[in-house]
Amino acid sequence: MIIVTGGAGFIGSNIVAALEKAGKKDIVVCDTLGTDDKWRNIAKRELCAVVPPDDLFDYMEGHEEEIEAVVHMGAISATTETDADLIIQTNFSLSLWLWNFCAAYDKQFIYASSAATYGDGALGFDDNPELEHVNALRPLNAYGWSKALFDRKVAREVKEGRPTPPQFAGLKFFNVYGPNEYHKGGQKSVVAHIFPKVKANEPVELFKSYHPDYADGWQLRDFVWVGDCVNVVLWLLDNPQVSGLFNVGAGEARSFYDLAKSTFAALGFPEKITYKEMPEQLRGKYQYYTKADLTRLRAAGYTAPMTTLEEGVRQYVQDFLNKEDSYL
Repeated sequence: MIIVTGGAGFIGSNIVAALEKAGKKDIVVCDTLGTDDKWRNIAKRELCAVVPPDDLFDYMEGHEEEIEAVVHMGAISATTETDADLIIQTNFSLSLWLWNFCAAYDKQFIYASSAATYGDGALGFDDNPELEHVNALRPLNAYGWSKALFDRKVAREVKEGRPTPPQFAGLKFFNVYGPNEYHKGGQKSVVAHIFPKVKANEPVELFKSYHPDYADGWQLRDFVWVGDCVNVVLWLLDNPQVSGLFNVGAGEARSFYDLAKSTFAALGFPEKITYKEMPEQLRGKYQYYTKADLTRLRAAGYTAPMTTLEEGVRQYVQDFLNKEDSYL
């Protein structure tokens, strides 16, 4: 049995689909489905159970023997969320309970950290797991802070020799895009946001730059295809000897202009791009450059190539966004 928290969410539902394809029979999704179409993210899957977050502890404590691994993707992932109490309850306290459970019962534990832990990138994008390093990072929002707080807790547990799960891996996801993100509203990837206009062959708007080193639309991000994130998770489950904190990105910094151009190209259209003012509340908390350093992941033994931006966007547009059924 594998527990996937956030299993009806974006990355989580892609992991669930991959686990099913790999032949895993007992997959448990822990998530809230709400009243929108989020349920469609898991509608094609054969599941052992769908457990509400409030019932998760009781469920797991009744299935200690059957559980093989916990893949913890559940979180409040909105960088604009301001309810810090809710963020801590969901992103830190739940993570700590799952850590303790997996340590007590010798279960594999893979969890989602975030590139948001790096803040403005002034200290680089080194996924050094040492306590001194993770303590020095300064995220720009409460979401990033909550993820960094748990990374720091893990680093403290390891440094002081306290009990740990037999395998523990924190994954610092960068800018992930791909199918099943449609429920995320304003937090969807730029590809998903601009696709309707691209399909209509209308101009799309990107943010202007407020940094002298970056032209409008040439702010740089590490855009990573969700399938690559899933492949890393499955590789870790197959390699329980690997533990640590790992960046998960494409390993390239590409512009939003490149992303928009690739979206138009996927439908055979020339790009039509204009620029708009960035909201005031974002200007002081905006990352102009991110790039995943994959050195530690490669050193751990992960050798699969990462999908290029052009190929990832092509797959997303042609195989999902431009289909009547856009769900995985």
